[in-house]
Amino acid sequence: MSIFGKKAQPPIKSLIAQGSQIEGHLRFTDGLRVDGDVSGDIRANDASPSLLVISECATVTGEIRADHVIINGHVMGPVHAHELLELQPKARIEGDIYYKALEMHQGAVIAGQLRPMSDADEKPTLKLAANNP
Repeated sequence: MSIFGKKAQPPIKSLIAQGSQIEGHLRFTDGLRVDGDVSGDIRANDASPSLLVISECATVTGEIRADHVIINGHVMGPVHAHELLELQPKARIEGDIYYKALEMHQGAVIAGQLRPMSDADEKPTLKLAANNP
């Protein structure tokens, strides 16, 4: 069962390609994959479930807000994952992280504070990724 209930994850409909540079704030709906460089905030539309992928070759300087955030690149700024934050092995984050559930792989680096978001008394979930031999 996915984090979005019985619905499948939103499709990635937009791509910022490697070699692209964007300056300014970005809003998106459904899914967005960033392979290039973004200087500005990236925010998902609150009206529907969202997926944001920051790939290994991407750099983001600004605030990130989405439901499901997957990071394997470099982020300089706070990250708000309203559902699940996945930090892959090459993730480098300079900023505070706000999450409901967190999955962090060996090798990911965070220079900031981990701040769980909770609905009233609900405890956040922390999952440690197992090393696959």
